[in-house]
Amino acid sequence: MIRVAICDDHQIVRAGFKQIFSSSDDFEVVAEAGTGREALDIARREICDVLLLDIAMPDQSGIDTLRTIRQGQPDLPVLILSGYPAQQYALNLFKMGANGYLNKECDADELITAVRTVYQGRRYVSSTVGELLAQSFDRDPNTAPHTELSDREFQVFLRLARGATVSDIGVALSLSIKTVSTYRTRIMEKMGMQSNSDLTYYAMKNNLLD
Repeated sequence: MIRVAICDDHQIVRAGFKQIFSSSDDFEVVAEAGTGREALDIARREICDVLLLDIAMPDQSGIDTLRTIRQGQPDLPVLILSGYPAQQYALNLFKMGANGYLNKECDADELITAVRTVYQGRRYVSSTVGELLAQSFDRDPNTAPHTELSDREFQVFLRLARGATVSDIGVALSLSIKTVSTYRTRIMEKMGMQSNSDLTYYAMKNNLLD
């Protein structure tokens, strides 16, 4: 029996996934969460074998939640759910330790296959994500600049794009102002940007802001 936790802020989405899992005898939904903090609590209690985690969670994003889970429960399989196209987040989330990435529009069979795959200790890579990974290996010049950021740089980038100050980011991520400033400099260099407003425009244009 594979014990599954579903973490999504929409009750109707959780209900839909529960219905899918109820059709198979080898799945049991053992917990649900509607916020990032609730998802962290589930992970810390170690009550599930696979945790499904939405990116857009209230109070704490799925991105920040994933990073915290990886610090405390590095071996827990986490399958990311998203309403965003794979090219916007998938590569960065794999760098941060996600075991798989699924668009919420996937069919039931793919969801079941993905959960079974990560439960077995493997990564689930859809054909779309596989193409993105191949492009990253080839260093395609058309690759989106944000996919070249490290996991921590990506976290800082998103907060800067939302208008957070260096001090705010330092407090939120438990980093010194100097360290955050260093990350900001690296982000600007890697993405070829000059200002925070450039980052905000880029994030909005690429639908990276919730």
